[in-house]
Amino acid sequence: MSQLLIEVPTQLGSMEALRPKLDAALQKQFPGGMLQRRWEGDVLQLSGPGAKGSIVLDGGQIVGRAELGPPASMMRGLIEQKIGTAMREAAG
Repeated sequence: MSQLLIEVPTQLGSMEALRPKLDAALQKQFPGGMLQRRWEGDVLQLSGPGAKGSIVLDGGQIVGRAELGPPASMMRGLIEQKIGTAMREAAG
């Protein structure tokens, strides 16, 4: 099992402001329903083949955490890059 932690600074002060930007950026990075997204309050839950994670806004940072099992753990670098890119794009 591989762990991911991605932190991106942002000036956006609420998840309400971040939500549409984050949804659009993740859809762009993971087209075709490869990554399932579900909002639970201010927490974005993520899941895909062998992966489970969340994204929250915490103290001026967008924080993404994920656990990667097979087969996702074999693509850790690519997954980290795509989620990080989406988070940076959403951060403005």
